[in-house]
Amino acid sequence: MTRAGGYAALALAGLTSGLSACGPVSPAEAQRMCTERARLAAHPRGYIALGRGSHGMAWQGEVNISSDFVQGRDPSAVYETCVVQKTGHAPSTPLYDRPDWKG
Repeated sequence: MTRAGGYAALALAGLTSGLSACGPVSPAEAQRMCTERARLAAHPRGYIALGRGSHGMAWQGEVNISSDFVQGRDPSAVYETCVVQKTGHAPSTPLYDRPDWKG
């Protein structure tokens, strides 16, 4: 195999493995990931921490706001659309019937 042919084969192998990572995921994994996305559509999440150290007061925080929340999308619709995009099939259990859904 020539050097150019070797590089082409290597590039093709990398492209193939990269594309396979974009393929459908298992229904259970998709539903788990999409439940998290639905939670962010229901309300923002985050934390704020305040502390006192040797250099005085310090704070730290983070807030996650999804575009689904800003647009006022129904978390159930976000969940269903997400699962269909990831698996090609509707979820086996509606969002509001999932035991791990706390909204």
